[in-house]
Amino acid sequence: MPEKRLILEMGTGNDLLGGDYTKAACRAVQDALHHSVMPLFRTLGYDTQDMRVQVTIGVQRPDLVDAEIVRAELPRGRPEVKVVFGGLDVHHPEQDMLHVVATAAIEAWLPIESDAWRLVPTQT
Repeated sequence: MPEKRLILEMGTGNDLLGGDYTKAACRAVQDALHHSVMPLFRTLGYDTQDMRVQVTIGVQRPDLVDAEIVRAELPRGRPEVKVVFGGLDVHHPEQDMLHVVATAAIEAWLPIESDAWRLVPTQT
C-alpha cells in the first residue's frame, strides 16, 4: 500500500558549550516533537507504531552524529535517521569554543489508501 506523509515538523537544537553534534541533534528532535500533537491517529483509528518516521538532521559535521542515539529520541513509529550537511557552527575565538546548531525535520508516513481520504472545503 502506498505511503502518504501526514506530518512534517521542524526543530532546532544546540550545544553551546560542548561542541557535541549528537547532543545538538537530539535537542533539535525534541524541539520538533514538542511542536507536534497527533490526535489524527486516535481519531482515525491508526496505531502510531504503524507509521514510518523519517528524521533528517542537518549539522556541519554529519560524521560526528551518532544516529542511533538520535533514533532513541523518537517515542513512536519506526524511526529512520539520516544525517546530512547543514546546521551551523559558530566559533568563539576568545574562548576557543565551538557552538553547534543542528536542524531537524521529522516526517511521519502511513500506508493509507488514496481513496480513503477526501478533503472537504470548510465554509466560513
